[in-house]
Amino acid sequence: MIPSLTLTPIGYISTPFTSKAEAPHQPEGGAEGTIKLLEGQNFEQALEDLVGMEKIWLLYWFDRNPNWKPKVLVPRGPRQKRGVFATRSPHRPNPIGLSLVDLVKVHGLTLRVRNVDLLDGTPILDIKPYLPNVEAHADAFAGWIEEAAKSGAYTVNYSPLAKEQLAFLRKHGVNLAERIERVLRRDPFPHPYKRIEECDGRLVQAIRGWRIVFCVEGYMVTVEEIQSGYSKEALSDFNSVSDAEAQSAFLLSYRNREV
Repeated sequence: MIPSLTLTPIGYISTPFTSKAEAPHQPEGGAEGTIKLLEGQNFEQALEDLVGMEKIWLLYWFDRNPNWKPKVLVPRGPRQKRGVFATRSPHRPNPIGLSLVDLVKVHGLTLRVRNVDLLDGTPILDIKPYLPNVEAHADAFAGWIEEAAKSGAYTVNYSPLAKEQLAFLRKHGVNLAERIERVLRRDPFPHPYKRIEECDGRLVQAIRGWRIVFCVEGYMVTVEEIQSGYSKEALSDFNSVSDAEAQSAFLLSYRNREV
């Protein structure tokens, strides 16, 4: 019998991401997080000499993944499942994650980091320095991942209506463009992990309570319009709606069609 191992978090990270749909697939985009290490463990000494390092590795526990899968459907390349050990999927036998982040500041037991992809409240297991002369191998072939990348990136354009709607939403504190382009530039076709579906012959990307309607021609993606994902009845329960004020203002200005 394989012996069991006991792991204890050294701290927890706070990030802007509360759901898997919000978090990027890799550390990118400049999002910041704050790691707070546990008190009374002598971690103050453990953090000595970390200041001055530009990047660090975070090892953490995918605490919101109850099951592991030997093969997983990945969010890039052809629609086929890959062996989990050939992916960065969170659905692992031991759900240990690994992310390379920028170290911004160390103050006491608190670390401020940038380019995070962890969910808010994720348990941190360990911190290690990034060693560029040892760990950077730009010429190493990445197998199926590199083959998938060769398929080409997509260009994202916006119709006049979509540009107008995005500008309207920005004025109401909702910025969708970064999330739209991060996903659609890589692969704009239906996939459950990316929340893209085909509805009545049109492609629709879901971002929280918003629906992005778009079409694809070759490697050109055109966002045609933004729609609300809420019905008027759902909006009556104002407190349960994501971006409630922006949703109400949006529906007053744009007659929403059902997606």
